[in-house]
Order: sequence, then C-alpha cells, then structure tokens
Amino acid sequence: MSKKNKRSAPEKESYKTSDYYKLNTKAVNDLVEADESNSPQVSEKELRKFRSGFKYKIPDLVKIVFVKWWFAACVCFFFPWGLGLYIPNTLDMLFVTGLALGGVTDLLTNNVIRYFEPTKGAWAKWLMFYKRRFITLPLNILYSYVLLFFVYNVYRYVNEIMVRLWQMPEGSIAVGVEPILFGLLIMGFDMLMLVIRNTTRNIVTDARKANR
Repeated sequence: MSKKNKRSAPEKESYKTSDYYKLNTKAVNDLVEADESNSPQVSEKELRKFRSGFKYKIPDLVKIVFVKWWFAACVCFFFPWGLGLYIPNTLDMLFVTGLALGGVTDLLTNNVIRYFEPTKGAWAKWLMFYKRRFITLPLNILYSYVLLFFVYNVYRYVNEIMVRLWQMPEGSIAVGVEPILFGLLIMGFDMLMLVIRNTTRNIVTDARKANR
C-alpha cells in the first residue's frame, strides 16, 4: 500500500507541473500575438487609473492648441524675426517661412501631438495629415502656404485699416509680425480649416448612411 502511494505522488506532482507550464506557455503566446484586433476594449476611465499625472487633467484640446501655437511661434522667431535683415523681400520671406513651417509641422508639431495622444488615432481629427508618410512633408508645406496666405492678408488689411483710422503716414506698420500673434493666427486658421474638413466629412458620411 505504501508503494502505491509513493508511486502516485510523483505522478500527481508531474501532472500539476505540466499543467502549470501549459498555462504559462498559453499566456506568453497570447501576449506575443496580442494586437488591436484581438485585444479586449478598455474604457478611457479605466485607462486613466494607470496613468500618472496631475490630479486635474488639462483638456486635450488645450494641449493640441498649445503645441500648434508654440511651434508656429518658434518658426516666426527664427525666420521672419531672425532672417528679416537678410531677406528683406516679402515674397522671398513668405517662401522661406512656408518651407520652414511645413517642415516643422511634419517633423515636430504632428509627431509631438501623436506622442501625447491618449490612444492611437484619438487626436487624428486635429491633424490635417495624420499618418506619417513621405508624401506628408510636401503636403504639409503646401498646406503651410495656404495658412500663410490667410495670415498675410490679416496683417495686410488690419494694418491698412489701422493706418487710416489713426491717420498714420502711408506705408506705416501699425501691427508688426511677432511670434505670439503670428503663432495664434497660424493656429487659429489651422483649427478653422480642420473644423471645416471634419464638418464636411461628417455631412458626407451621414448622407451616405442615409442613402443606404
């Protein structure tokens, strides 16, 4: 009787050990094969429990607006301000500034926004070109020229109106180009263009759903 017990004990222990390794192997395989398609959905509220940070969170839109404004202001500081004496021609300065703004937007601004978004794609609607590809660099440069066109005309018409109202000498500059206002204008027109795009996209999507 004692011999049978001695033989059955190792067998029972071996069975438990094999099950243990099977479970662990399955867990490792599940972890390796995990992706967005087979992972369970987790609510934003649950994700926040595992994130470190301030007790009072800064709204996402405030973060996005600040990043867009800050990088645009930096471009103004280093180019229209920094190169103003070396590139006196307005069209040449706009050309150089558009190149710089497009490059900074593609390589820095958009990447910072992607880095800080809570989940992948959460802030995609606040970037004109969300996916990072080679083609996005020339597209962002072209888009920067569109924004500069609006900003240039704002400065132009505001100066014309203020010169007339204040009866200043012809050719005077009432509002000069400086980083804070330049950054606010670039960011403002950028957000306006994004709102128009997002609204148009929603209207088209709703129309397609209604026709089905």
